[in-house]
Amino acid sequence: MDKVKVGVIGVGRGSMMLQYCNAAQNAKLVAICDKWEEGLMGAKNSLNDPDVSYYTDFDEFLKHGDMDVVVLANYASEHAPFAIKAMNAGYNVISEVLPCQNMQQAVELVETVERTGKIYCYAENYCYMPGPYEMKRRYRAGQIGDFEYAEGEYVHNCEPGWTSLTYGDPNHWRNTMYANFYCTHSLGPIVHITGLRPTKVVGLEVPITDKNLRMGHLYGQCGIEMVTFENGGIAKSIHGGLHMNNISYILYGSKGRYETARECAGQGDVRTLYAQWYDHEGDYSNFHGETVEPKVKEGEDIPAFGHSGSDYYCLWNAMEKIKGNPDADTIDVYEALNMFLPGLFAYRSVLAGGITMEIPNLRNKEERDQWRNDTACTDPKVAGDMLLPCYSKGNPDIPAEVYEHHQKIWRESHTQR
Repeated sequence: MDKVKVGVIGVGRGSMMLQYCNAAQNAKLVAICDKWEEGLMGAKNSLNDPDVSYYTDFDEFLKHGDMDVVVLANYASEHAPFAIKAMNAGYNVISEVLPCQNMQQAVELVETVERTGKIYCYAENYCYMPGPYEMKRRYRAGQIGDFEYAEGEYVHNCEPGWTSLTYGDPNHWRNTMYANFYCTHSLGPIVHITGLRPTKVVGLEVPITDKNLRMGHLYGQCGIEMVTFENGGIAKSIHGGLHMNNISYILYGSKGRYETARECAGQGDVRTLYAQWYDHEGDYSNFHGETVEPKVKEGEDIPAFGHSGSDYYCLWNAMEKIKGNPDADTIDVYEALNMFLPGLFAYRSVLAGGITMEIPNLRNKEERDQWRNDTACTDPKVAGDMLLPCYSKGNPDIPAEVYEHHQKIWRESHTQR
């Protein structure tokens, strides 16, 4: 296979896939699908490529036939059903975050991958940022010994861009998720670095503030997960909309520590890594310390892609996996769920008053049966009679005028484009 033939669902976030196919040598765009017809036609006019087909219906898109992989860049709450449909139709899948909404979807997703034998790649791009990716290379080589403790932080105040993200739709997933839902940017790199499975979690929820209410979202400002891994190591994951942005990671081992620069330090944040270690555990005679600005692929200048170039390398590895490259570094369905399930069970912990929750291992078929009918989530279209509140103290009442205000701004800005 020379180039992977790619179909994309979602012209918004999916634009990074369009950019990738223009820049890379291992992929070719053949089809785009989006229910938003105006946006789809905008992509068509921009691409001006007669070899690309356009669809507003996903079922018709799946009949395209001449595709190797479907890239899911649609709403984060809808990836599992679309991935399952695509694999059942014979396609490999690259899924944006997050992998699913509830345990029923998680079980069905795993069993669809196993039954169809199709490749599933989870596009958690933060794992491919220069700092975390270099942490993984060094950790797997044994430089700092065994994992003991880590922190992952993804704080993103989205208020300035909230209108363009949600269009003033009160039912948009960004308005109706729960505080611990979007956890894989903060926790995912720790899972990918260590290769260890999370087994237990305690969840915390930062309360709703006036900012949340004027944005129109129903959940706490920030989610926190305290996660225990299979070797006994612990990680703190924090993510959400606190006022000042930061992305950073720190990892302690039995011989040393890795840490990326914090955003406010002005030292290149996740593009800068501080490494400190000793040669042998318990022997403090040979200390090593260095500050590096790693590249995901040594000697290569990363293209001008978002998220510190990680969008490019996330997709490059996925395409190489589909082409049959055994060295491609991808995130399979089990690892994707290891990144997501701690957030799901952290919120159950919050709702239960902060007790420790066991995280199921969905590699084990015997553990799946107790979860295959569990639809609990905050999405009424999916949850049925197991609907959860978005906020542990009950959903706040947000006046319709808040959403009307955002809708008006979005319409005006959209008309001006």
